Amino acid sequence: MEPQIFQRIETAKAPDFGDILTRSFELFKKIWVEGMLHLLVTLAVILPLLAILYVPFITILIKAEANGGQPDFNPFLEYSVLWIAIYILAFLVIMIIIQTIAYAVTAHFFQVCKKADTGTPVEIGGYFVYLKNHFQKILVLSLAAFGITMLAAILCYLPIFYVMVPLQLMFVIFAFNPELSVSEIVKSGFKLGNKFWLIAFGLIIISSMIAQLGIILCGIGILATAFFTHLPMYYFYKETIGFDDDSPIDVLPNSF
Repeated sequence: MEPQIFQRIETAKAPDFGDILTRSFELFKKIWVEGMLHLLVTLAVILPLLAILYVPFITILIKAEANGGQPDFNPFLEYSVLWIAIYILAFLVIMIIIQTIAYAVTAHFFQVCKKADTGTPVEIGGYFVYLKNHFQKILVLSLAAFGITMLAAILCYLPIFYVMVPLQLMFVIFAFNPELSVSEIVKSGFKLGNKFWLIAFGLIIISSMIAQLGIILCGIGILATAFFTHLPMYYFYKETIGFDDDSPIDVLPNSF
């Protein structure tokens, strides 16, 4: 039997672009601190992983500095093809892990958006609850997103502008429908994205530009504004697919 979400997408009405942006600003005033906390938690986890990737480059720089008097010295030749292949594989694995963690924390943030939007008290914590309960599904979704992005890049990069909409929608759909299979989530993202692509694309571009305004505040302000990009996607989902009136706001346990 076809999931109900497909029927909702079929009957969905076009959301109002201006109304979504207005409501996003109003919601941002309520949860900008939560958005900043989600970003800081994400950075606290992924920065050590990124540091691991740069260890070989630090070694290369040290060797290059030690042999500064030899212009023909190439530190990259100090490593065998096998080691380079292992590094590339490790790089891809770590990037997928980073993406999985980021998606899991973002999924929790969408739940925070719903709570704040409906006037339900927002509790601190629970950032990794999706990672704990749905790790395998988020990992497969991350792999799917990575594969779709790579395929779009191979096709002269222009398709990236097309797939960026379904990719953004896939994870807000997952956040509120974790019971769906990976294939159903991907299909829903493309189905909804295709129907209202121009509106969603415009929201993504405008919200991304607004999120960068935090740089004006000596750069550190971006910590508060970065997660603004997710607010229009929350309202886009709400205005198109919507929520069940009798569904609980958060069926997930509140664990850190």
